[in-house]
Amino acid sequence: MFGLEKLIPLSVRPRRSYDARAVVTGAGSGIGRAFALEIAARGGQVICADIDEVRAAETAALIESNHPGAAHPFRCDVAKRDDVEVLARFAESVYGGPITLVINNAGVGIGGKHVGEIGFSDWEWALGINLWGVVHGCEIFAPQLRAARRGGIINVASAAGFAAAPSMAVYNTSKAAVMSLSETLAAEMSGTGVAVTVLCPTFVKTNVARDGRITQQSARLADTLMRLTGFSPEHVARTTLDAHDRGQLYVLPQLDAHVVWRLKRYFPAQYTYALGLLDRLLPQEHPTTIDRTSVSDKTGV
Repeated sequence: MFGLEKLIPLSVRPRRSYDARAVVTGAGSGIGRAFALEIAARGGQVICADIDEVRAAETAALIESNHPGAAHPFRCDVAKRDDVEVLARFAESVYGGPITLVINNAGVGIGGKHVGEIGFSDWEWALGINLWGVVHGCEIFAPQLRAARRGGIINVASAAGFAAAPSMAVYNTSKAAVMSLSETLAAEMSGTGVAVTVLCPTFVKTNVARDGRITQQSARLADTLMRLTGFSPEHVARTTLDAHDRGQLYVLPQLDAHVVWRLKRYFPAQYTYALGLLDRLLPQEHPTTIDRTSVSDKTGV
């Protein structure tokens, strides 16, 4: 994050993202699909895991068109530990050995309600994917990587994990927990040859606002901000993989994420007060959630 890793000569940096044997969750769209495509472009193989098997197959087909034999679609609900355990066994059978790169990307958007209006079902649903999905991926794959003493784990969090914007408590909590998990895992992996990176973007042009449980007004605002200020998922994936190769822990690919990071830490009381004031000044909406997950819980962040 602070650029010190750039002082390490390129010739001695591990190129973990090249020729990787990778697993990417939420690979059916958005950042997950971009990660899968970029890994294949770097000479690697990738298992494209997603709860939506059609989307997973589409990503694999895109890869296969340019890199035959490099992609393997797999249906996986990361909120279910058994599914992730089956994914790990599938990966080991496909690669004939341990994987070298895990990208825990699968996630869903949720927001627009204050604490006390959210409801426990929404908490359980979102944390099951956004937090437990990453916990499952780390807990199940970390021993393989540690035993191999090489490779890496990239967890996709969000600037929401430290921005703490009102009406986003569930999403904020899940992403803050992913950041803490990643920091802890990085410390535990220190000296093992396994790198850990946590991605914390602001707005990226993906389906996360349309595929989640977000109130109508919040969904419109998120879509607008993504169109106007969002980075492409391809740019975010390339930036993150390059940072991972440098051994970078945090990846904040956008300037606004860096600004919020510093404001929150240097002026915490003033920052929180300003957010609360802004929340009270903005027009309020009736807390009715638009649930766009009636067919399946989309997990392509």
